[in-house]
Amino acid sequence: MKLLHIDSSILGDASASRQLSRAVVEAWQAAETGVEVSYRDLATDELGHLSALSLVATNTPAELRDAAQKLEAERAESTLAEFLAADAIVIGAPMYNFALPSQLKAWIDRIAVAGKTFRYTEQGPEGLAVGKRVVIVSSAGGQHVGQPSAAAHEDYLKFVLGFVGITDVQVVHAHGLAMGDAARGEAIEQARARIGELFETTAA
Repeated sequence: MKLLHIDSSILGDASASRQLSRAVVEAWQAAETGVEVSYRDLATDELGHLSALSLVATNTPAELRDAAQKLEAERAESTLAEFLAADAIVIGAPMYNFALPSQLKAWIDRIAVAGKTFRYTEQGPEGLAVGKRVVIVSSAGGQHVGQPSAAAHEDYLKFVLGFVGITDVQVVHAHGLAMGDAARGEAIEQARARIGELFETTAA
């Protein structure tokens, strides 16, 4: 089973989402044999925002691309191929100013590709990236679970995953991290308990 591990926090080792996404991966490996993990750190290896260069590179025949276009196209193609090859994905998704990190949005822009992960039909859009399982580690300084403030964060990420055909999406929440030491400790403890719940059935 191929597992893609995505981190997007800019906080390095101090990041709760990084610690918890790593815990999810470790729990998955403990619960299932033969888990092959690939890792992408979007903060240290930024894809860059979608731009005119991105569109031109994609639409230019490979033999006609200049050096910048070639690099952009190769990064986009490798990101998409990595996503398509994965059977499961763990996404560390902290909230920054009520939204996903821009680095994670740049990744979404590379994997939401018409004709590859979705297509439009006479009946409407159809997701093509079916059969994958996703665990999102949703972290935030405040409390946003089930609130309108989650619209551009967790809710948006779940919507995009559903749009490309992924319906098996579980969420590990670690919210209230900036509301004092006690609240942070409780949030981390609850998140780790949730991770245990997600994989105890598989392990059994």
